[in-house]
Amino acid sequence: MAETGAIPFRKMNGLGNDFVVLDARTRALRLSDDQARAIADRNCGIGCDQVIMLEPSKSADVRMRIWNNEGFEVESCGNASRCIADLLFAEKRAERVTIDTRGGHLVCRRAGDGLVTVDNGVPKFDWQDIPLSEPFADTRHIELQVGPIDAPLIHSPSVVNVGNPHCIFWVKDLDVVDLAKVGPMIEFHPLFPERVNVTLARVVDRHQITIKVWERGAGLTRACGTAACAVAAAAARLRLTDRRVTVTLPGGDLFLEWRESDDHVLMTGPVAYEFEGVLPSHLKVDA
Repeated sequence: MAETGAIPFRKMNGLGNDFVVLDARTRALRLSDDQARAIADRNCGIGCDQVIMLEPSKSADVRMRIWNNEGFEVESCGNASRCIADLLFAEKRAERVTIDTRGGHLVCRRAGDGLVTVDNGVPKFDWQDIPLSEPFADTRHIELQVGPIDAPLIHSPSVVNVGNPHCIFWVKDLDVVDLAKVGPMIEFHPLFPERVNVTLARVVDRHQITIKVWERGAGLTRACGTAACAVAAAAARLRLTDRRVTVTLPGGDLFLEWRESDDHVLMTGPVAYEFEGVLPSHLKVDA
């Protein structure tokens, strides 16, 4: 039995991308960046890639706020969206729910066999929408490289916004660079005023892509749902793949469709429940 005033949480993950979920729909909670960082700390806190807070919404079934483990609030998280949708399916006994985020309004549907489909809307390709700090007429490839100027290791990435900004380097070998070292360099590059998620992507064939992701504010991750969405749209835009692809991450597979009828990106993948608990006293948030 939880003590009076205790703040419960639920631990969940999508393909290993893990979350601490707090529910502020019936009891207002105020979470500072420092408190989010403390909860996400894997040594002294609960430990997670993102802290998720659920709040009431006037336009959707729930408002979802997201803090990366670095402690700053971000717009979107594809794997978390699936997890929260699955919670709502059970609560509402529904097959379809909506989630309001800083990155946009999401429609989620049960996809059977423990899977959830999230409609991430229409990807944005204009340089102002990424955003970039200077104009690029064609964001299928922009001028950016890592390595010697005459023989760069990676170069000419695609950029896209799918609720948050993504920079995608197309490679033949996912180990061509150490993403743990290169990722922060690109994330904080002056070209990206709101920082950026960094992906190495290898096209296997017309229907499959494998990727590694440096997630903005979180670092190397086993899975990033919005990166998978970004890669699927960017690859189809470059005619490297068809509009339906499997994107393989270190944590497993996500199934993507860049729907031709309306240009919405649909992501389908699993959710996992880990455990429940209450925040210990040193991690209390403000109620």
